Amino acid sequence: MPKSYNECFSPSTFLLTGIPQLEAAHVWFSIPFCFMYIIAVVGNCTILFIVKTEASLHEPMYLFLSMLAVIDLVLSSSTMPKLLSIFWLNNREIGFHVCLLQMFIIHSFATIESGVFLAMAFDRYVAICAPLRHKTILTHPIVAKIGLAATLRGFLYISPLPLLARRYTSFHTNAIAHSYCEHMAVVMLSCEDISISNLYGMAIGFLVLIIDSLCIGLSYFLIFQAVMSLATAEARLKAFSTCSSHICAILAFYIPIAVSSLTHRFGHNVPPPAHILLADFYLIIPPVLNPIVYAVRTKEIRRRLAKMWSFGRGEVKNLV
Repeated sequence: MPKSYNECFSPSTFLLTGIPQLEAAHVWFSIPFCFMYIIAVVGNCTILFIVKTEASLHEPMYLFLSMLAVIDLVLSSSTMPKLLSIFWLNNREIGFHVCLLQMFIIHSFATIESGVFLAMAFDRYVAICAPLRHKTILTHPIVAKIGLAATLRGFLYISPLPLLARRYTSFHTNAIAHSYCEHMAVVMLSCEDISISNLYGMAIGFLVLIIDSLCIGLSYFLIFQAVMSLATAEARLKAFSTCSSHICAILAFYIPIAVSSLTHRFGHNVPPPAHILLADFYLIIPPVLNPIVYAVRTKEIRRRLAKMWSFGRGEVKNLV
């Protein structure tokens, strides 16, 4: 550790701060974060189980939902266990290469999730605007190729971030003022020129957020036009209801990530604890809300959950 911030050294490990300036309250923060992580794991595993075991749900919408559940499990599990170990055990240390791996997983899977939301918007567009061609356009092989394309895009877009960060060998400090290895939180500690990393990270962030959100917005604009042309109010309401869960999930994903990204780069007057909490929430809120939203808003999933619940109650009664 250097004696002053102006000195530089080459650390083999980093130290994650958790929530800076609120270290005394870490134990209390651990309660809601642990509770949300359990809900995220149970909820997304339940969605995967239902879609896998229910043959009637082997349709594009639910296959994309399964991809979303896997992504949410990866995102939450790549950060929450380490965050909880910081809260409970003060286990702040993380290896340099492990930190880079966490950085890659977080940013690449967030990019993949954005791509899956875009694919789900396209699925809703085809289902409402061209319902007779839906099954012929979005076949299982096409859905698999779309999922593969979203994954490759995420990996290719984000791979340069840890590769650029790996080139930095001297740092002012090894204490990261964050709960996880967020890209800018790590590279800003370097003594070297980080302009390329900064520009590339900003470009990718805006590219994914703006292009994907514009394409999703266009899809829903066309859907809205098609729905408003339907003859009856009942038909319009039914069409809108098929999109409501997707819209809720999109808002739960894009709003926190946009606010967190903008706050990190431009919100210099935002207190550090507020910024870190925003960044933590954008990795845990969507994994928590997505299964709940789709379970509440999707009739087929509600029906399957009711079957599981009634079967479980019957088994308990038989045991008693």
